[in-house]
Amino acid sequence: MNVVARIALPATATLLLSALCAAAQPAVAPAGARAAPTDTSSTAGAPATNAATNATHYKLDAAKSSLEFGFVQAGAQNKGHFRSFPVSMDFSPDNPAAGKLDVTVEMNSLDTGDKERDDTLRGADLFAVAKYPQAHFTAAQITKTPTGFLANGSLTLRGVTRPLAVPFTFRTATEAGAAAGYMNGKVTLHRLDFGVGQGDWKSTEWVGNDVTVNFALRLVK
Repeated sequence: MNVVARIALPATATLLLSALCAAAQPAVAPAGARAAPTDTSSTAGAPATNAATNATHYKLDAAKSSLEFGFVQAGAQNKGHFRSFPVSMDFSPDNPAAGKLDVTVEMNSLDTGDKERDDTLRGADLFAVAKYPQAHFTAAQITKTPTGFLANGSLTLRGVTRPLAVPFTFRTATEAGAAAGYMNGKVTLHRLDFGVGQGDWKSTEWVGNDVTVNFALRLVK
């Protein structure tokens, strides 16, 4: 091998090594050049938070709502209602898991249309209104069902608290430019589970153990 060949070989290797090193370095934009825009195509299609899934806070429209109860006495069906039962509800049909419900029933507001019977129901052996003036239902778990929704919570009545699941339907409407919610349902209680019936009233011979509760609520923001 001649001298020229021996010199050219190292030069070629040096040139190749320099090219490889240059390729491995990140490109540096010339001074004053604008940076290329960031590609956001991978996130452009991500959905924005839907405000419709946020729970709406409702309160009761008492003038257009009802809370009724029914029971059997001496083989005959009897009915009554409560006149005062404040309701607070956070709810969205699209996201029931975010919902919660709070109902307070003023027990002294019961009315069956018979004063003597009302006084008996308010007495110490039944609702004991003087000692337990309120009943309270609260639910922090609301789930979707094939027929509507289910509020899983607890009812405190006559100082006794027990789990209670209340099925209901719910629809929204816009009336006179304002949003409203309509909540309807029915649930059956066993009065003796809550101590409603002391002394002779513990017997179910004359007064049945089952008490049905029906509600039709109009809720507003």
